[in-house]
Amino acid sequence: MQSKSNKIFDPIPYGRQNISDEDIEAVNSVLRSDYLTQGPEIEKFEEAFAEYVDASYAVAVSNGTAALHLCALALGVHSNSKVITTPITFSASANCIRYCGGEVDFADIDPETTLIDIDLVREKLKTAPKGTYDGIVPVDFAGRPVNLEALRQLADEYDLWIIEDACHAPGGYFVDSKGKKQFCGNGNYADLAIFSFHPVKHIAAGEGGMITTNDEVLYQKLLKLRTHGIIKNSKEYSNDLNMAIGKSNGLETESNEYPGWYMEMQDLGYNYRLTDFQAALGRSQLGKADEGIRRRREIASCYAEAFAGKEYIRHQAGVVEGHAYHLYVIEVENRLGLYNALRENNIYAQIHYIPVHLMPYYQQFGWEKGDFPRAEAYYSGCISLPMFPTLTDEEQEFVIECIDNFYG
Repeated sequence: MQSKSNKIFDPIPYGRQNISDEDIEAVNSVLRSDYLTQGPEIEKFEEAFAEYVDASYAVAVSNGTAALHLCALALGVHSNSKVITTPITFSASANCIRYCGGEVDFADIDPETTLIDIDLVREKLKTAPKGTYDGIVPVDFAGRPVNLEALRQLADEYDLWIIEDACHAPGGYFVDSKGKKQFCGNGNYADLAIFSFHPVKHIAAGEGGMITTNDEVLYQKLLKLRTHGIIKNSKEYSNDLNMAIGKSNGLETESNEYPGWYMEMQDLGYNYRLTDFQAALGRSQLGKADEGIRRRREIASCYAEAFAGKEYIRHQAGVVEGHAYHLYVIEVENRLGLYNALRENNIYAQIHYIPVHLMPYYQQFGWEKGDFPRAEAYYSGCISLPMFPTLTDEEQEFVIECIDNFYG
């Protein structure tokens, strides 16, 4: 169905990066420097990001999936581990447990928030033998933060760790029981939190990810695992000095210091490093993150007002304090029809997400349709509308007009 409007728009995606001249110059500066990787920009970005989310430590990695994998490794996930997550997320939230050989379980969502239902997690824990589960991976889906204060209380009761998947929610927050804003990734309740810098996210670095924590022991593990399990800090070496300098081969030295070339691989790690030019782009983007989230909330308010009381809307994201609005999701009847009608008008809405338990890979473990009815009901009608800071008022009005026209 074509819009009744005579206006012609370029394609409108559901998400889009915003690269400024300052961003380009930040990258060019690194390209002209001595370091393209493993240089000073990495630490600068990590420090700036940790400060932004109010965490003690941050570790930059190659992408959000790598961040999840390293978190699972650092927390010791293994073949006997069992971990709970939500079925409404990108599959990486669950896959990170499988990478380590662990078992994934799911808890259904709260249909009002689309987040993992903490009460259902509690029921699952109560009905299982003590020690069945090792951890929880809650997801700040679409940018709406999970109440980690409540989840932490439950996790402590059952001795569980928490990895917060905050890929959708840098700058988001929930208000705790004392009335204080708790920003996503600040480490006050989750053991580890992860973020993504994919182009459609709030902070675009091409690719890239970040792990934040307040736990120094986990932080040091992550640094080692990020780079092949190798360390170059003499205070952490396992080998004695004589072995390091090759005394067993007849070499002698009067020095009490390790040679400059020496390093140790102490764990089976990975090459999950971020480049310096990506870090420079990420740090430049971080400088305008607050303005970006302000604009996202403005767009969300406009959608919420436009769709209020409309019969074709089953549910919508609405105006929620602390929501970071990576996505603005509405739930509708005849979702496929709307999806196709929007594409006819060059509006490229998207669906987030097919429930993870219905993916063929996870169905081989026995999951099937009907296991999580709330998640499946949400999926049957969900559609993510254009949501990015450079979306113009005129473009948004056109999106709303096309949806209204489709439903008559």
